[in-house]
Amino acid sequence: MLLLGADGFIGRHVADRLLADPAVQLTTLGRRDEADVRFDLSTGSPGALARFLDAVHPGVVVNCTGAMAGTAQDLTRNNTVAVATVCEALRRSGCGARLVQVGCAAEYGPSPVGSSTGEEALPRPGGAYGVSKLAGTELVLGSGLDAIVLRVFTPVGPGTPTGTPLGRAADILRRAMQHGEGEVRIGGLSVLRDFVDVRDVARAAHAASLSAAQGVVNIGGGRAVRLRDAVCTLARVAGYEGPVSETDDPGHPDQAGPAPDGCGPWQQADVRTARDRLGWRPRIALEESLADVWMEAACRI
Repeated sequence: MLLLGADGFIGRHVADRLLADPAVQLTTLGRRDEADVRFDLSTGSPGALARFLDAVHPGVVVNCTGAMAGTAQDLTRNNTVAVATVCEALRRSGCGARLVQVGCAAEYGPSPVGSSTGEEALPRPGGAYGVSKLAGTELVLGSGLDAIVLRVFTPVGPGTPTGTPLGRAADILRRAMQHGEGEVRIGGLSVLRDFVDVRDVARAAHAASLSAAQGVVNIGGGRAVRLRDAVCTLARVAGYEGPVSETDDPGHPDQAGPAPDGCGPWQQADVRTARDRLGWRPRIALEESLADVWMEAACRI
């Protein structure tokens, strides 16, 4: 198996999951020295990648690469052009590998409050990030390859980046406890999101690599949780005893809400396809995920 983006938030956990399978021989490719092979998908040529694929001859390629933030140009290069490079390289190569592409629920855009979004929903991304990820998905689906796209909702767990709402909230709480602040005020807590543990996402990627399923498959927790409730749970597992209040000021320095994802006030995944086609369902409860988020944040105190 060849793993692309093994140094990212999701990629690191996918690598751990694959390395735990004694039947898997894993090669990693990425931008950093930690990868077995250094290669930048956003600038590298499909021909060079195809030659590498012919040399390594993987049976499965798992693509966890991508960017969550940056200019529209950055997002297009990392979330669309990079996927085009992978697809073209696989078409040119003789390895015949299956492709597991990690997508994102931001591709759907806003959903009606109270609904569960299934794979048949028409994607209407509300921002540049979702548009760039959807373009990558469409390239995979139209490539003619043996491919599956895992449309991941809101991943959380060990290593949650500080640029995400819960990663940001953990950092705010860490600073409050470090400086003895009796109250934290965080913005953007009214939205509801479907959280799924990143280790469950890794299990889904492993299952997808072994299955024959194609097309788009949602990977989520299957229920919408208000971000305010998740942050309060995070504060409780952290042992923070002060009140957590919400500020409505969009310019507040502790704005933690996920407004840039373009998903509106509500998201909830219908995960029946993952259950039926991959034999997958989420296992790790949100409280456990948040405890692990805090454990890592606390190490920075």
